[in-house]
Amino acid sequence: MREYDVDSGMSLYKLREYMDRELGFSPDQMTVFDTLSAAGKFSRRIGLFDFGDGSMDMITIDNTVSHEETVLRYVYNLTQNLCIELRLEGEQEFNRRLSYPVLVAEKGRNPDQFSAVYEDYEEFSDRHASQSAAPDEEDSFEDDELPEGEENV
Repeated sequence: MREYDVDSGMSLYKLREYMDRELGFSPDQMTVFDTLSAAGKFSRRIGLFDFGDGSMDMITIDNTVSHEETVLRYVYNLTQNLCIELRLEGEQEFNRRLSYPVLVAEKGRNPDQFSAVYEDYEEFSDRHASQSAAPDEEDSFEDDELPEGEENV
């Protein structure tokens, strides 16, 4: 899970560059953004080159929001169709002292750009093994704490 603050005037290309650096991805790979409505309906595919809907350097965050595309899928591995889903969670006042985008929060390990499987389940596996040994024990969580993988994104 990652939470970013972005400048609405920023291009998708700048967002791509930032995410590649922050996630440790190789910047020389072909990537695309798929845009979706809040209901999950596919709208357009935006690549490094113009596929007919514009290119990443021409399309801004504000442009996607004005088209009511509040979900972006950053497809970072086209051969295996691996993606990161980005959702517009809200708006806040622009801070001139910040250099956008900004990583606000993170949880879990970064996905491997070239692996077909995302494995960040070590804690779950250990807990699952101990639960099978003692099935009567139940995990208890605070009201504002959910088990890993069940967070609201």
